[in-house]
Amino acid sequence: MSGLRELLMVRPGGTRLADIDPRSTPGLPGKRVVGGDPKRWSQTQVAEMSEELNTYQERLFASAKEGGTNRRVLLVLQAMDCGGKDGTVRNVTQGMSPAGMKAVSFGPPDEQERRHDFLWRIRRGLPPAGHVGVFNRSHYEDVLIVRVHNLTSEDVWAQRYEQINAFEAEETADGLTMVKVMLHISKEEQKKRLLARLDDPSKHWKYNPGDLAERARWEDYQRAYEDALNRCSTTAAPWYVVPADRKWYRNWAVATLLRDAFADINPQYPEPDFDAAAERAKLLAAE
Repeated sequence: MSGLRELLMVRPGGTRLADIDPRSTPGLPGKRVVGGDPKRWSQTQVAEMSEELNTYQERLFASAKEGGTNRRVLLVLQAMDCGGKDGTVRNVTQGMSPAGMKAVSFGPPDEQERRHDFLWRIRRGLPPAGHVGVFNRSHYEDVLIVRVHNLTSEDVWAQRYEQINAFEAEETADGLTMVKVMLHISKEEQKKRLLARLDDPSKHWKYNPGDLAERARWEDYQRAYEDALNRCSTTAAPWYVVPADRKWYRNWAVATLLRDAFADINPQYPEPDFDAAAERAKLLAAE
């Protein structure tokens, strides 16, 4: 297990995004290990970890199949627009079985969701026992975009930090392991990625003119993120800030965080309720 979690973990009250270089590579092995091509090194590392994650996922699924455990894992990804959430999911989960995964992307709440409290749809999106879940955006939107755009009063959204902490503590106690990651990109990198979407017709579908209006609120979002990170990084569910300007580092770091979380759980295959040797002998003797 790596010490990357210690390097990237948010210490409540002590994290300032301005102090974290989005192009930095905390915890990266020395240049001699990485070699002259860090992108290729990262691809190799992530591919190797994907095999580990696949094994862990299978053992997690098997351990819950007979109802013996409520263990499940949830990767929560938050980022500014163009932060790389989709690319992270695509790379980090490449070796996992879709049958054991549940991915949910939370956009603006629909009419039914607005009739309930903000955590209602989140609870419905949690992975079942034995599964791995991915939240592309999450309940934190209700203290981020809701705050920045004044979609509700401060009296309402300010109470949500403690509601989120209570919810996450409850789910953690019930067998959920949460890996909460903010993909931290720079404003300059976001501009480059937006331009790339405009310059490539095959990426026009990814561009939203509203992204420019959100970009104009960059500093407001940074303050909102800092408050969410510092107020909701707990022992039960800590936050990690991953510098994400370098996609190859981002992929390696998130894969490592997820691998380490699985290593803590260390799910095991259930013991069979039959004699495997005897069953094998009967099968060989059968016509």
